[in-house]
Amino acid sequence: MSLDKQESLSKLSDYDFQVLLLDGVSRTFALTIPQLPKKLYTVVASAYLLCRIVDTIEDEVSLSLDQKKYFCSEFMHIVKTGANSELFTAELAPLLSEQTIPAEHTLIQALPRIVKITHKFDSDEIEALACCIKTMAEGMTIFQTQDLHDGLATLADMDRYCYYVAGSVGEMLTKLFCHYSPEIAKNKDELLRLSVSFGQGLQMTNILKDISDDAQRGVCWLPQDIFTETGFDLKNLTPESHDENFKKGIERLISIAHSHLCNALKYSQLLPTHETGIRNFCLWALGMAILTLRKIKHNLDVINSKQVKITRNSVKATILTTRLTGHSNTMLTLLFNIASCELKTTDWKYGMPL
Repeated sequence: MSLDKQESLSKLSDYDFQVLLLDGVSRTFALTIPQLPKKLYTVVASAYLLCRIVDTIEDEVSLSLDQKKYFCSEFMHIVKTGANSELFTAELAPLLSEQTIPAEHTLIQALPRIVKITHKFDSDEIEALACCIKTMAEGMTIFQTQDLHDGLATLADMDRYCYYVAGSVGEMLTKLFCHYSPEIAKNKDELLRLSVSFGQGLQMTNILKDISDDAQRGVCWLPQDIFTETGFDLKNLTPESHDENFKKGIERLISIAHSHLCNALKYSQLLPTHETGIRNFCLWALGMAILTLRKIKHNLDVINSKQVKITRNSVKATILTTRLTGHSNTMLTLLFNIASCELKTTDWKYGMPL
């Protein structure tokens, strides 16, 4: 990051600083996080940026496994204590390769201020963020040691991976929502239970969306046991797999993801109807996941992120529909059932999660 850019970032308010960083690293969260109440926006924005830093470390091709373990361990300590962030940045930033996008280079350079903002929060909020980062970083490290070329062994392995990278985020957000609102906290236990499934539904959608892109990198996050039942070996997976047995396996995973998103709907409906911003934050993510799964099901011949990416018009339609129906749990159930009816299958043994 150039000195001019560093100086211009330093002049921004905390809010504008976070907006700029979010806009660079996530189109979706740059859209949804600003829907949250002001008291939640800054902490959730910091939470996402901290999670994205872990992702950046894990995805960096120039780092060895030992280096990734080291930086993840150091970063966990930094988030918890707020100490040594500038030294950490000075050590990590020069190691990032050109394959890491410019916005993530900026993110690492901006890490000390992100941590500084984080340690302005209440102790309960800091603890929620630190717990999530610890779970995510430790879990990602576990999977980094595995050969992922031929997929994961079982659906249970996929469940564990999704928990580390997304379910833990759902738990963190739930803790933050409950800290913000005593009314929401009345349903804390049920929300925490559903939040893991919510996160898994979103993460499974991302995994399915990126099958072709991941295959080009020699990585596969799909569970072999699902495909063994349909008669396909993931060792034979290519960026363009037209095998009918492969498609059957994908359809089953779509159905499993859909069942998790049913729990995402239950989660959203437990939130007070007057908390419009928090409900929008959840429902927009849910709506975009359903639309993405539908596109995947319609494009089973070639699944790549560009082909199944939902359009801006679809995003706008999701926002408008949610604003019109988000106050009514009955209307949301009806809308969800209509939008997702084609995602269900019944020819597999795995039942509804939770």
